[in-house]
Amino acid sequence: MDLDVVFLGTSGSMPTAQRALPATLVRRGGDKLLFDCAEGTQRQLLRSDIGLVELEEIFVTHFHADHYLGLPGMLKTFGLRGRELPLTLYGPEGLRELLATLRRIFGRLTYPVDAVELEPGESLQRDGYRLEAFAVHHGVPALGYALVEESRPGRFDVEAADRLGVPDGPARGALQRGEAVTIGDGRGISPGDLLGPARPGRKVVLAGDTAPAASVVDAAQGADLLVHEATFLADERERARETLHSTAGEAALAARAAGVTLLALTHSSTRYFGHQVVEEAREVFPDTVVPRDFDVVEIPFPERGAPELVRSGARTKKAAVGSEES
Repeated sequence: MDLDVVFLGTSGSMPTAQRALPATLVRRGGDKLLFDCAEGTQRQLLRSDIGLVELEEIFVTHFHADHYLGLPGMLKTFGLRGRELPLTLYGPEGLRELLATLRRIFGRLTYPVDAVELEPGESLQRDGYRLEAFAVHHGVPALGYALVEESRPGRFDVEAADRLGVPDGPARGALQRGEAVTIGDGRGISPGDLLGPARPGRKVVLAGDTAPAASVVDAAQGADLLVHEATFLADERERARETLHSTAGEAALAARAAGVTLLALTHSSTRYFGHQVVEEAREVFPDTVVPRDFDVVEIPFPERGAPELVRSGARTKKAAVGSEES
């Protein structure tokens, strides 16, 4: 099952010529989950290899303008295309009021839109994983989100299956799924006879905008990837405290305390270059990257390797060159 994170917008508060405002797409198998929908998000999707797909769920971290102003345009575009598939928005308290206000902008749609307000600690169960909402510290109703996969069966011991006389085919498949079987001579074989210890699933945490908070560290414990804001560097620590944002170093401290595998820093201020942000963070947490727009972090199962940043992974070389020339 493939799992990756596509960075559609990585700037904070204001866009630049190279960085759009906050939007992050998590893809797991056929599921596509959008977290935040800033101004220009639908165009970022169109500029990528993904395209403006029929998203079924959009998660908003909070209601500062740079995190939701892309919603009315995207919802209207879906309607102009004659969409019929329902769409659900998730977010903190106030989401229903926001949707009611935005309806004055996008008007009547061809499909139903529902707003679901979440509280910290609530969980949404999906096929093979769950989405957990957790508290952050940003001075307004705000949430972070964690995608947590279910544990997987342990490794199947082929040699032990051979010794026990389990035939190739459906019987082995059933055992790998955790089901007991009876083989031809009448013997019962249980999964515990052939499967090793259960293996943990993967975990991706998106903190959204937040000042340093113990709740973020708790939510990110053991995560394969933590996506954390780094609006400021240490020279603007006081400003970060006033606005309830984080410095790159503070994000790195959270990653280290949580024992994550990889830290990805976003929401960068226009006053900094990416190399400045990553240098400060790596002094505390070496496994840090600063994605650019259209970069992708691929997250394999742990036994297959560590998460990896793929530059321009959401754009083919041809598409990237063509768009820059046009």
